[in-house]
Amino acid sequence: MPAKRVSKKNIAVPPIDTSKPVWVYSLFTDYDIDLFSVGKHFRLYEKMGSHLLAINNTDGTYFSVWAPNAQKVGVVGNFNDWNTATHPLYKREDKSGIWEGFIPEIAKGEVYKYFVKGYDDSEHLKGDPYARKWEHPPQTASVVWDTNYNWTDKSWLAKRAKINALNQPISVYELHLGSWERDPENPERVLNAREVAERLVPYVKEMGFTHVELMPVMEFPYFPSWGYQITGYFGASSRYGSPQDLMFLIDALHKADIAVILDWVPSHFPGDRHGLYEFDGTHLYEHADMRKGFHPDWKSYIFNYDRNEVRSFLISNALFWLDQYHADGLRVDAVASMLYFNFSRADGDAATNEYGGSENLGAIQFLQDLNVAVYGNFDGVQTIAEESSTYPGVTHPVHAGGLGFGMKWMMGWMNDTLKYFKIDTLARKHHHHQLSFSMTYAFTENFMLPFSHDEVVHGKSPMLYKMPGDDWQKFANLRALYGYMFTHPGAKLLFMGNEFGDTSEWNFTQSLDWHLLQYPGHKGMQETVKALNFLYRKEPALYHFNFSHEGFEWLDADNANESVYVFMRKGPKAKDTLVIAINLTPVVREHYRIGVPFKTKWKEIFNTDDIVYYGSGINNKGEIVTHKEGYGNQEYAIDITLPPLAVVIFKSK
Repeated sequence: MPAKRVSKKNIAVPPIDTSKPVWVYSLFTDYDIDLFSVGKHFRLYEKMGSHLLAINNTDGTYFSVWAPNAQKVGVVGNFNDWNTATHPLYKREDKSGIWEGFIPEIAKGEVYKYFVKGYDDSEHLKGDPYARKWEHPPQTASVVWDTNYNWTDKSWLAKRAKINALNQPISVYELHLGSWERDPENPERVLNAREVAERLVPYVKEMGFTHVELMPVMEFPYFPSWGYQITGYFGASSRYGSPQDLMFLIDALHKADIAVILDWVPSHFPGDRHGLYEFDGTHLYEHADMRKGFHPDWKSYIFNYDRNEVRSFLISNALFWLDQYHADGLRVDAVASMLYFNFSRADGDAATNEYGGSENLGAIQFLQDLNVAVYGNFDGVQTIAEESSTYPGVTHPVHAGGLGFGMKWMMGWMNDTLKYFKIDTLARKHHHHQLSFSMTYAFTENFMLPFSHDEVVHGKSPMLYKMPGDDWQKFANLRALYGYMFTHPGAKLLFMGNEFGDTSEWNFTQSLDWHLLQYPGHKGMQETVKALNFLYRKEPALYHFNFSHEGFEWLDADNANESVYVFMRKGPKAKDTLVIAINLTPVVREHYRIGVPFKTKWKEIFNTDDIVYYGSGINNKGEIVTHKEGYGNQEYAIDITLPPLAVVIFKSK
C-alpha cells in the first residue's frame, strides 16, 4: 500500500529541517496529550508506533514511543546497520514522555527496534509496544507494517448487534490456531491463518457453532505459553502469517455468519528484555512494588493499572482489535488475578489497597473503563470475563457498581459438573445435589458454561477419559454431559477436540486427532454436538432467557436415588416450552412419570441415546399422551422411557 499522504493543514509542527536523518514531526495534538495523561485516550494506535506516511512528498515512517524516564531514544534497524546514534527521536517539550520523529525512506517491511538509554545510563533494545507486526520468533524485532485490508463483511457488521445479543444462541468453539490442524505434508509446520480458514470455516459452519474463540493471536515469544504471555500487544503473531492473513480468516468467518471472539490478556506480560518489562529502564508498564507488579505463579509482570498511560495503552489495545480486526468480542483472561492483590499469595506477602483491603482498586477502575469504552464505541460486541472468584457484579452495569462485562465464565459450574461426572454411576446418588447446586446462583451473573483448553491439559485427561465405566459408558456419559450443558441456562463453550471425544490431552505441537472420526463412537460424539448446536439455535427456550430465571423451572431436582433430573426450559411463548429429563445411571427406566404444564400431546425431539450418536437406540416413539392427573408441582403428567446415561428432550405438539 502507498504511504498515507498527510495534508499540510494537519501538521502542527514548525517547518521541517529535511537535512537531518530524523525530521521533527508529530501526529499528536494537545488534546491527544491531555487524554493520554489522564488515561482516557483509547485510540493510541492511531498515533503511537510506526506509521507509513508521506511528508513533504517524501515517503517514510513516523515513529513515536512513550519512554518518560529515558535520556535518549533512537530507531535502529538494518537501514542504519543497527547504529544507536544515527537516528535519534525527539522528546516532546510537554510532560507526556513521548519521543517521536519521521524517518524518510523507511518502507513497509523494514525491521526495527528502539534504542533506549535509561536515566541510569542503562541501554536497552526494545520492540515497539504498538508495532502492527513482528519478526517470527525467535527473532524479536518489530516490523513496519499496516493493517489495511479490503473487508467484505459489511452485511455481517450491520446485523451483528442482533445476532451477537445476549438473548440469542451463543455456542463458542474455542481453538488454538497453531494446532487445530497442521500441514498434512509437513506436520511440523504451523499453517497460517489464511490456510486454516480453508477448512476451519466450513467445519465450524457445518457443526453449528455460532462463535469461534481464538486463543491469543497477539505476538508472543514462547510457543508453549500458548500466547498468554504477550510481548506485541498490537501485532498479529507472525506464527500465523501476516496481519492480513488473520483478517482474511476473520472476514471469512463473518461471511459464514460466525462471530469471532479473541482471547485478550491485560493481566500480565513476560519479562523478555525486548518487551515491555523495564521499558525505559524503570518499571514503566509494570508496578514498581513487586507485591503488586510480579505474578509468582506465572513468573510474569503485572500491569500498573494505577498509571493513567498504562490504562490508555491497554484500552486502546482492546479497541484496536475490535476496530482494525473487526473482532466481535474479547474474552479477558485471568480477571481474578487482576482484582485481588492476594491472588496466589499468602496474606503476609500481599499488598493492600489504601483502605487495607485486598482488592486492586486500580484494576477495578481499569476494567470498568474498559467495558464502558468497548460498549460505547462498538455495536454488537461482547466482553467475557474469565473470572474464578466470587467478586460480585462482574456482569452488572458499571453505573450500578458492576464491572460491566457482558458474560462471565461459570467456573463453579464447570468444576462441580466435572467432579460429578467423574463419579462411578452407582455412587452418584450420594452426590446428587452437586449437579443441581448451580441453579442456586445461575442468574446472579450472565454466565458462559466453559469446557475450555484448561480442562484437557497438564494431566487432567481428555474429556472422554474423565468419564467412568467401560468404553460405551464413557461415550454415553460424555454425550449426556454435553446434553446437560446445552440444556442448562447460559452460553456454551467447547474447546476444539472436545466435540469428537479426543482420546489425548491437547498437545499444542501437533494437529488434533482427526483420524478418530473413522470410529463410530467418535463420529457419534461429533454428531451429538452438531445436533445439540442446531437444536440450541432452533429452540428459543434454550437461549432466549439464558440469563434469567424466567427461562428455567425444576420439575424434579430431588430424585437422588435414581440420579434423575427433570426440568423445563421456557421461551418467550408457552409453545416454546421444553421438558428435559436426564438419567445419569446405566439403568433403563420405563414408565417414568414426570409432571408437565400443559394438557397436550408431547413428542421426543432429541435423545443422546439415539443410534446415530452411538447410543443404544432406546427412545420414546410417537406421540406421548398427557394424563389429567397432576404430578409433582404440575397439573398434568406423562409417562416416558428414560434411556441409560442419557438426556431426552420433549416438546408439546
